[in-house]
Amino acid sequence: MKKISIFLMCILCSLGIKAQDIVGAWERYHLSENGDKLKSVVIFSEGYQVITTYDASTGKFISTNGGTWKLTNTTMTEKVEFDSVTPERVGSEVSFEVAISETMMEIVGSDMKFKRIDDGAPGKLQGAWLMSGRKRDGNIQSRDTSRPRKTMKILSGTRFQWIAYNTETKQFMGTGGGTYTTIDGKYTESIKFFSRDDSRVGADLTFDYELINGAWHHSGLSSKGQPIYEIWSVRK
Repeated sequence: MKKISIFLMCILCSLGIKAQDIVGAWERYHLSENGDKLKSVVIFSEGYQVITTYDASTGKFISTNGGTWKLTNTTMTEKVEFDSVTPERVGSEVSFEVAISETMMEIVGSDMKFKRIDDGAPGKLQGAWLMSGRKRDGNIQSRDTSRPRKTMKILSGTRFQWIAYNTETKQFMGTGGGTYTTIDGKYTESIKFFSRDDSRVGADLTFDYELINGAWHHSGLSSKGQPIYEIWSVRK
C-alpha cells in the first residue's frame, strides 16, 4: 500500500498542477460531531484564499480562515492571515499535497474532497479586493490598505465573501458571504452565511457597481438598510 501511495505521488508531481487550475470556488458537504450537515466553501483568487464552514440547512456560521497561497507542483502552501477559531495560527504557514481535476480537488491523505463550483467565471469581479475608501457627503474618504486592519472581499465567478480582521492583533471581526451576480451594472448578493447575524441569511441585496480606473465602486443599501458607497481596490 505504501508503494502504491508513493507511486501515486510521483505521478501527481510529474504531471504538476497549474496555479490557474485551482482558481475559482469549491464546495464540500460533511457532518458535524452532532450529525448536522455542514457545508465548506473554498474560494481561490490569484494569491489569496478563504475557506468557510456553515450549517448547510440554516446558514449558521461555524468558522473561517484564510490568507495567501502558492502552489509548487502539487504542494499547496498557505500563510494564515485570519482564523476565527484559532487566532494564534495567524502568521504561520501550512503546506499539504493537493490532487486536482477539472471537477474535484482533494487534500491528499485526508477525506477532504471538494467539488468545483466555478472556475472564476461568469461574474465580472473575480479576485481579491481591499476596501480602500468610502464616499460620504459627496467626498471620497480614502483608507490605507497596507495597515493591519483590513476588510477584504474575495470573489470567484459565482461566490463572494468579505472578511474583517487585523493581522497585527490577530483579531477576527466578522464575515459574510454567499453567491453573487453582475448583470447590467447591478451587483446582487444572496447571503448564505453571516457571522454577526444569522437572520440575514437568505436575504438578497442589490447594488450599483462600476469599475473606475481599476477600482470597484459599490453603492446601495447595506444589510441594515443604510446607504453606502464603498470603493474597493484589487489586492496585489
